[in-house]
Amino acid sequence: MKALSETSVLITGASRGIGAAIAERFAQVGMKIVIHYLNSHEAANEVARKCLNHGAQVMTITADLRDMEQLDRMKEKLDELGFTPDILVNNAGVAYYGLFTDVTEQEWMDCMDINLKGMFMCTQRFAPYMITQKYGRIINVSSIWGITGASCEVMYSMAKGGVNAFTKALAKELAPSGVTVNAVAPGVVDTDMVKHLDKEERMALQEDIPLGRLGTPEEVASLIYYLALPESGYITGQVISPNGGWQM
Repeated sequence: MKALSETSVLITGASRGIGAAIAERFAQVGMKIVIHYLNSHEAANEVARKCLNHGAQVMTITADLRDMEQLDRMKEKLDELGFTPDILVNNAGVAYYGLFTDVTEQEWMDCMDINLKGMFMCTQRFAPYMITQKYGRIINVSSIWGITGASCEVMYSMAKGGVNAFTKALAKELAPSGVTVNAVAPGVVDTDMVKHLDKEERMALQEDIPLGRLGTPEEVASLIYYLALPESGYITGQVISPNGGWQM
């Protein structure tokens, strides 16, 4: 078993929000951190600086997860630099809010490609290394809507439901190789994804949550960190939803 300081973690979509909080949480124990981003170069560098302040080894890398050639180049670079991930956190995703009848074909394709295709292809490239070393952690960031469904978020709910099904199926396939696969499906977390809510909508939402508040990226990051530890080796195929009691 590797020491935590020798363990590498790749977090996709880590330039802000939950992804950034995950990167910083892992950096606190000195892990080797790979911060993936698509376009947010400066934001990714700022996350990297915060991680470096914790004494972690850090690198940033850009790739369009929907593009197989870019994914292959990303893998080659990580392998070359000694950052092949023992832990993969599939965090990159995109939400869509609107009526089901208004969804265009392009919007549907973009949502599915980012939330499902990117996760599938990224996992497919990095899982073989984990299988070979008989150890690994794959953690997929889902959503409470993938469990309950949401009006005006049919497409997003469908995509995250696919993330949950992928998690359960892959967990069974990789269990004999010592690789665990889990999903974290947060409720409403205070990130850019809820910035479109006005004050009244936000207050009404908080009143519906038994704990009376939105979640924080750091709380989600703490759960993901635990699932990545060696001690969590008997937890696999689970979809865990930190949601303040909103759904039980």
